Amino acid sequence: MRGYSAESLALSKDRVSEVAGAGAGETVGEELFAVADVLSTQGAIRRALTDPSASGDAKSSLVRALFGGKVGDSTIDVLVTAVSARWSSAADMVDAVEHLGVLAVVISAERADGLDDLEDELFRFGRVVAGDPRLRDAVTNKQVQASRRRDLVSSLLEGKASSATTRLAVRAVASRERSFGTAIDSYQEVAAERRNRIIAVVRTAIDLTDPESDQLAAALGRMYGREVHLNVVLDHGVLGGIRVELGDDVIDGTVAGRLDDARRRMTT
Repeated sequence: MRGYSAESLALSKDRVSEVAGAGAGETVGEELFAVADVLSTQGAIRRALTDPSASGDAKSSLVRALFGGKVGDSTIDVLVTAVSARWSSAADMVDAVEHLGVLAVVISAERADGLDDLEDELFRFGRVVAGDPRLRDAVTNKQVQASRRRDLVSSLLEGKASSATTRLAVRAVASRERSFGTAIDSYQEVAAERRNRIIAVVRTAIDLTDPESDQLAAALGRMYGREVHLNVVLDHGVLGGIRVELGDDVIDGTVAGRLDDARRRMTT
């Protein structure tokens, strides 16, 4: 987001940090997801809550009239902060409410000292779904009712992941405009951002030892000036060495990469 929306999102995130930090994170997150669903389907409400000619008080009153008694006071506080701010577009505000819901769940995991588990569990589950065509179709097939797909994800994670991980994975099934995998990746980024660190995907044919992982994370941290969390993917296609993907940057030290480079040189 840019311009007014970026500033408004920052203000709203501060409010989420305050209310979720008081122990209501997962509940606030779930309620914000429900509100985002309403806003995404109700154009008149969406426009009314982002009308730049309406006062903040008027929009706050509308929030309370629409959602009071349906969501908790903490969620109302977040929504009032959001609608009192200025947004570049109504769509930006809907996206922001969704993001704030994710942030609230992430903060709940942080309070329980579970951020590492949240990141790792989301990553592993995303890889499991991506690597199993039948499971991937069962989770992502839009022709299957969303409620059935959510129930499937919930049952798969029951007893195997934290409640925060399960909430976010279930939410990824119903992601409005993104694929399941893209939503899972974005949730990991929110968790990493919470500790001012970034995520690097490391592809290697052989799993890294703990010392190797520590050394690689430290080296990348020095390069980027931030703590780096590694998501390691075993990929026999790399043949040897490692490939590091960090945002738009790619560091390819694999045998396969060098062979591809050699082939390109031979054909030019």
